[in-house]
Parts: sequence; C-alpha cells; structure tokens
Amino acid sequence: MADLVAVPSSSSWEFSCDLEVDFKSADKATIVYTALAVDKELQPDKVKRQMTVADGKLYVHFEATEPRFLRASFSAFMDVLTLATKTIEEFGQGIFQ
Repeated sequence: MADLVAVPSSSSWEFSCDLEVDFKSADKATIVYTALAVDKELQPDKVKRQMTVADGKLYVHFEATEPRFLRASFSAFMDVLTLATKTIEEFGQGIFQ
C-alpha cells in the first residue's frame, strides 16, 4: 500500500519520503486529497509536503531539514489519512459503486 524511502540530498532539505496510496478509484483519491489538502504543514520552514492524484492513487512527497521533522510530519499525515480512509469506507457505501 505504501512505499517509503528516506533519501539524503545535497540541499538544505536533506531528508525526503514518498508515499503512494492506491485507492483504486479516482473519486476516492480525489476526496481524500481534497480533505487533506487544507491541512498545511505547521512548520513550512522545516517541512514541505506536495500531494498529487493520478490514476486512482494519492502521491505524497515530503521533504524536511531534519529526520525528526520528517518523522513527525509523516506520522501526523498518516493519522489524518487513516481517518479519511476509514470515513470513506464507513460512510461511502452507496456512493462508490
């Protein structure tokens, strides 16, 4: 479900991580994207997050200046991603058929 890679780079944004979530539905991926896009990073000078949707998948790229900021941002994102996904599973029964 998710591919994670922490890669050091030569810029000040030394740590990065990529996440790919396959919803197998463009509608579900777009709903989750829209729900999560409003939550901006609390420390944009230390963490960047870019999200895109394509082919029923949500792609998220994180960059951070330190590993602890990357971990905290990724962890918080996973919490809200899980909530959004469970909400769709629970209440979207008749919508996505």
